[in-house]
Amino acid sequence: MNILLWILIFIGGAVGALSTLYIVVSLFAVIFYKIYRSLRYHVSIYD
Repeated sequence: MNILLWILIFIGGAVGALSTLYIVVSLFAVIFYKIYRSLRYHVSIYD
């Protein structure tokens, strides 16, 4: 196959993997932050 096509495939896969990783990490970060804030400042988790 053409080398440019392989580069395009690699870039597309990397962008997809990085965006998925960002979403997963952000999800756990928000959950941890809400739990920390509720324990430290006695604020509701839903705020």
